[in-house]
Amino acid sequence: MILSIETATDVCSVALHNEGQLLASFALHLPQAHGKHLASLIDKLKQELSLDLRQLSAIAVSKGPGSYTGLRIGVATAKGLCYALQKPLIAVNTLEAMAYSARQYNLIQDAWICPMIDARRMEVYCMLIDHRGKVQSPTEAKIIDKDSFSELLSERYVIFCGNGMPKCRSLLEKHERALFMDHVVPHAEAVGALAWQRFQEGAFEDVAYFEPFYLKDFIAGKPKSKINPQ
Repeated sequence: MILSIETATDVCSVALHNEGQLLASFALHLPQAHGKHLASLIDKLKQELSLDLRQLSAIAVSKGPGSYTGLRIGVATAKGLCYALQKPLIAVNTLEAMAYSARQYNLIQDAWICPMIDARRMEVYCMLIDHRGKVQSPTEAKIIDKDSFSELLSERYVIFCGNGMPKCRSLLEKHERALFMDHVVPHAEAVGALAWQRFQEGAFEDVAYFEPFYLKDFIAGKPKSKINPQ
């Protein structure tokens, strides 16, 4: 059994799989809910399934890219469980998990999938994955303009999805082969499905040294000055 954790965006979710089969999952679609609710979601999973965490074979976590704070909370929780339970850690690229979810609903043969996570302004974190689930273009931070993906879209259909997709849609929808899929969000269910594949391959992380895949350096904003009224 594999416990999976997803905290890369506003969606906070956990899931439990047994040999790749989903047993249960819980999710909250709330901004900044990870620190407050992640532990309670795991506890709810334990209670609903009468689960002893010592029964687990591994812990899986969405490694990013995504929210700096969300990723830090998810990875810290996963590593803490691995240390306490002496279980291996499996990391899954957040965008790959999103593409896995989208592939379940793709009816266009040979279409590639481009999951997008919103970054600043017209920038997104994205990657390209083919219809077989093979990565064709690795994760990158990409600024979207009217020429983005033009060459690719002249050759094949591409399905754009994720919370970074809506702000790019007006620039991409001029292409006949550009397709758009709503409501695809990072979720622990997809993380767990891919984690089972990693588990069978023995693709485990070094718990002591593993860090989230932030993609870009964290830049803290300047604190706002507080002016006390006289």
